[in-house]
Amino acid sequence: MITDFRALLNNTQDATHRVAIYSGTREFIKHKSRNKMYISDEQLHAMELCIYYGIKFQVEGLEGEQISQMCQCTGSQCWRGGDRCNDWVWAEQSAGRCYGALNGHLPWQLQRLFKIKLVNEDGALVEYWLAQALTTIPDNPGNLDSVLKCVQVRNAPAAVALQVFMMGNIVS
Repeated sequence: MITDFRALLNNTQDATHRVAIYSGTREFIKHKSRNKMYISDEQLHAMELCIYYGIKFQVEGLEGEQISQMCQCTGSQCWRGGDRCNDWVWAEQSAGRCYGALNGHLPWQLQRLFKIKLVNEDGALVEYWLAQALTTIPDNPGNLDSVLKCVQVRNAPAAVALQVFMMGNIVS
């Protein structure tokens, strides 16, 4: 059973995924810290963690209403005796007109859903709901393809193909 960050790393067979989840989570914690606190490997490995295979969250509908949506992500595990189930989601990158018609959103494929608990600089216990995803980047700076009448995206380069981000950045 996976109950801490070390167990998550040990359970991740793909070396690329293991490095990405390690460095992405470390960078996330550093970014969220007011004073860019340093966290040792031992502190990171001992961090309490919970894996999720599905999560329900609120997103904004087309008319501005709040609707519930379910995301499923089994990682490398099979889903109910079948294939893996790693949903695609729209992840918010930037507010505004970034990426042209995509309005700052890109489709990413979930690889892990997890919650970490850590003690912040003030001594308070905080929880962060995080996801790891295979990322995409827009072709033609997010402009509509004149023939297809849609925006095309492609897989991100290997160096940034896997990202750890807050589940709150999932917009649909």
